[in-house]
Amino acid sequence: MFTRLFGKPKEETTSTLATLNKLNETLEMLELKESVLLKKASGEVERAKDFSKVKNKRAAIQCLKRKRLYEQQVEQLGNFQLRIHDQMIMLEGAKATTDTVEALRIGAAAMKAMQKATNIDDVDKTMDEINEQTDNMKQIQDALSAPIGSAADFDEDELEAELDDLESLELEDQLLQPVRPLPEAKQSARPTPIPQKKQTAHEDDELAAIQAEMAL
Repeated sequence: MFTRLFGKPKEETTSTLATLNKLNETLEMLELKESVLLKKASGEVERAKDFSKVKNKRAAIQCLKRKRLYEQQVEQLGNFQLRIHDQMIMLEGAKATTDTVEALRIGAAAMKAMQKATNIDDVDKTMDEINEQTDNMKQIQDALSAPIGSAADFDEDELEAELDDLESLELEDQLLQPVRPLPEAKQSARPTPIPQKKQTAHEDDELAAIQAEMAL
């Protein structure tokens, strides 16, 4: 069984689909016959009622006998339908199993082909080439960023010392600048502002003298 499934998966799938279609057609035919028989049984019941009204008891019984025969056939057709449903379920399950196995086999074959196409030695060789190219590119970048000409003769230590001197001079200039008076803080709103007394010329001279001393 497994040999047949694995040996010819496409043919088995086609045969399974054809069988399922045939079973489905048969099931539809049985359902149609069942519907016809149910209508006939219902018709016999109506005829039996009519014969009973006219006191034709024999004819009414004959109608009920035919109704029983129709019902037996309906029951038989129902059993046929159950068998077909059962077989369809089994075939659909088998088809799903076959499709799954076929998909797994295709996946395994694809992986095997990829492994053959990609040898581990080729991978190692490719990685070595990539590392080599990366090192070469780094060397090229270092060479391009290296100073050339007169800039190559500059002493980094001397340049750093000169920068320290410039920073020291800048700090001294900032310390020697005259102290600016702090801006008066904004007064908060008060209900009744208190008037301030104006400074006299003598007080202005004293303030200027204090500022000059602080600058020295």
